[in-house]
Amino acid sequence: MDYKAQVTNSILSVLNDELSSAEVYEKLEQPKTQAMGDLAFPAFVLAKVLHKAPNQIAENLVGKIDQSSYEKVEAKGAYINFFLDKGQFSNEVLTDVIEQGAAYGQNDHGKGGNVPIDMSSPNIAKPISMGHLRSTVIGNSIAKILVKNGYHPIKDNHLGDWGTQFGKLIVAYKKWGNEEDVKKDPINNLVKYYVKFHQEDKEYPELDDEARETFKKLEEGNEEEVFLWKWFRKVSLESFNKIYEKLGVTFDTYNGEAFYNDKMDEGIQILKDKGLLVESRGAQVVNLDKYNLNPALILKSDGATLYITRDIATAIFRDRTYKPAMNLYVVGSEQTYYFQQLKAVLLEMGLPSAENLHHIPFGLITVNGKKLSTRSGRIILLDKVLDDAIDLAKKQIEDKNPDLPNKEEVANEVGVGAIIFGDLKNERTNNIDFVLEDQLKFEGETGPYVQYSHARAESILHKANDIDFHGANKSLDDPAAWETVTSLKEFPDIVKSACKDFEPSEIAKYSLRLAKAFNKYYAHSKILVEDDQLGARLSLVKAVSIVLKESLNLLGVKAPDAM
Repeated sequence: MDYKAQVTNSILSVLNDELSSAEVYEKLEQPKTQAMGDLAFPAFVLAKVLHKAPNQIAENLVGKIDQSSYEKVEAKGAYINFFLDKGQFSNEVLTDVIEQGAAYGQNDHGKGGNVPIDMSSPNIAKPISMGHLRSTVIGNSIAKILVKNGYHPIKDNHLGDWGTQFGKLIVAYKKWGNEEDVKKDPINNLVKYYVKFHQEDKEYPELDDEARETFKKLEEGNEEEVFLWKWFRKVSLESFNKIYEKLGVTFDTYNGEAFYNDKMDEGIQILKDKGLLVESRGAQVVNLDKYNLNPALILKSDGATLYITRDIATAIFRDRTYKPAMNLYVVGSEQTYYFQQLKAVLLEMGLPSAENLHHIPFGLITVNGKKLSTRSGRIILLDKVLDDAIDLAKKQIEDKNPDLPNKEEVANEVGVGAIIFGDLKNERTNNIDFVLEDQLKFEGETGPYVQYSHARAESILHKANDIDFHGANKSLDDPAAWETVTSLKEFPDIVKSACKDFEPSEIAKYSLRLAKAFNKYYAHSKILVEDDQLGARLSLVKAVSIVLKESLNLLGVKAPDAM
């Protein structure tokens, strides 16, 4: 039931057309404390019409409202406070959650529309560092939230597998590398060569010319350069996929920049045909004055292409292949202006999906306040962070529950989950200063805290043995459970809001609120007492377990049944 609609109708029944249904509905507020009710109507919005003091209006209206379907309705100052019938409300909410299970909160808003998500996108021959974590886990969570809202996401790991950096890497490998070392430890050695190149080119700038010439050979299909490029790409993907497996992240396509290298001519021709490509200082640009943006550089004066040239080709390919309802790019905030230009160019080209292109920006991960950088050699490898998190989780589980039968599996789920949750609990545009130990705490605003709350619920259900939840009384009138019940009711709205805002943190923050409400209830209530409310209390526990597990699932985090 829509309880706001119920309250709206109750208010309308005692008014004389002073306000419309929509106006009353929009004015309803959620009081700050439970003591002030569940929904409140501000009577001062009627003061001008009725020519009375708001508190007098509130008193008069309360006297006329039929209170039979509420616990009570009372006037407090200028507000009419509605207290919902706890038994009726909890029966409806708990029945919905238990009957629907993991599907609770599902909707078909997206109507199966395709949504390509450009995400993760590491550069070949460089390790996946903590800097890649955000795009990967934010994109993965958004994909899961989209499914929950009826869309069909297509996760596209748009690999950085082309560009002048490969000229640099091939030069570095030929000068300082050897095949045996790369076979033993491909990524770490390749990145050492890359870092060494950038150290050496400060003293020997002619290395940059050599790298440009080498990349040109690669573009022209020179056998040696192509062989090395393919080898670097293969060993890189093998390394990347081990980390993605740990994170529980999969992709639908790995079409990188190289895939679009022979597809750029079409986009350039469209721009020419529409008269959008104009010369500026020898280069070819698209004027974007009408969007209050600088001209977009499409081709350099020597005819060389740029990122945007390939991204235009990518957008055309995705538009044609997927007929997308939306096109999402999960890329750092520093690229915001670039994506404004890209969208503007695609709009000018008349690409059907351009209107629904969305850049999903996110802030930086820093360590001790410093930005991570492969070029400078200041990187923290994601693989190592995940291993350290798993080890720390093992120690904590050993201390708390040494007899847990599947400690290794749970430690993996808790350790990896802590890293993912620690990222996603933050609003994505905020910067994060990473501290591993803070993520792994079993108390506070952490993934392990939510996982532990789910495991606690499962432990209670296990002790209760077999319960007929479908036949159980679910009219829970215990005031101590009210915060938990109302939190459960919120979940479907949170799912919709997180999708609309492309904001996984809304799910993470919700899961923390629900876990805290449940743990407070658990601390003050005896759940396994044999009385006429036992079935209702256990139904609440079951509903909490379902919704916490599904909340974690939407973040890409596992929910162990025991910890």
